[in-house]
Amino acid sequence: MKSARIRLFSVKYPYTENTEELFQKAMQENVSFHYQHCPEYRKILDSRKFSPEHVTDENGLEKLPFLPTLLFKHHHLFSIPERKLPVKATSSGTKGSFSRIGLDWSSLLCGFLMVLTTAKWRKLLSFRPVNYIILGYQPNHNNQMAVMKTAFGATFFAPALHRVYALKYQNGTYQADLDSLLKQLIQFSKQKHPVRFMGFPSYTYFLLKIMQERNILCPLPKGSKIMFGGGWKQFYTEEVEKQALYALIKKNLKVDEENIIEFFGAVEHPILWCDCPAHLFHIPVYARAIIRDIHTLEPLPMGEKGLVNLLTPMIKAVPVSSIMTDDIGFNPHCTFFQSLLCNECHNSS
Repeated sequence: MKSARIRLFSVKYPYTENTEELFQKAMQENVSFHYQHCPEYRKILDSRKFSPEHVTDENGLEKLPFLPTLLFKHHHLFSIPERKLPVKATSSGTKGSFSRIGLDWSSLLCGFLMVLTTAKWRKLLSFRPVNYIILGYQPNHNNQMAVMKTAFGATFFAPALHRVYALKYQNGTYQADLDSLLKQLIQFSKQKHPVRFMGFPSYTYFLLKIMQERNILCPLPKGSKIMFGGGWKQFYTEEVEKQALYALIKKNLKVDEENIIEFFGAVEHPILWCDCPAHLFHIPVYARAIIRDIHTLEPLPMGEKGLVNLLTPMIKAVPVSSIMTDDIGFNPHCTFFQSLLCNECHNSS
């Protein structure tokens, strides 16, 4: 019989209701595995007098000790020996330290099923070849960053004719080359094949600003899409509102808002969160989110802002069952265990 985790990630629709019991079973399996195979994680749970058997309902998941993402930037915890993992990934490490996780084969299967289901729901899968503009890192064997691997993986949603990168690896470091990227974009815009952007919204914005300053318009072929993944990070002082970015895309690339897709994720929480056509993030069946008070860390009612605590049973190699991010968020649309879709999602499902 398949494990609860495999059955959860095999669900055919990413926002199916009534997965509470299956999610709880998958989480209990996952927490038990880490408790048995990661001594450091066992000590944390024992110190809080918490047993994997307590993961039986919503209350148990709320009480499950969470690990802050900062912990993984200074301590590399593994429940499966790192040498046995087929895939390893790190965070970007923009402040000098980085998290490191790994994926075993069963976790890779879960990830593949999740990505396939989510991409199908968002209508990203296509057999039509496309040209990719990647506003991120050029692959290099010295680079294990998850954001690079995610961006590259997104180029398999549709067959790739060409892949061109904003950040090129030269002389042992990455350098932004937006001028060369713009030349490629102009060439792609004159072809019949769709163009897909994938990567950081910051570099997308910088490219669009260059186009605006030079009065360059590149209407993209029909079927083109803009996909965002990652945040603004070191460019946070230049961050613009989403609607302003969407307006630039419409003006310079002639891509409508319905073809703009945003992803959210973290190396410590490798779930593919994808916005809906109304650009709202709903809780997928593969994860749960708890908003916690910034002072007491107690769960908050819907509609109140707090720290975002994310849970998933996906990974067996690293104890990231419940992690605390440093993001502030709230979700007035979803209860803890139920993914309620917006009207536009209901109408399109």
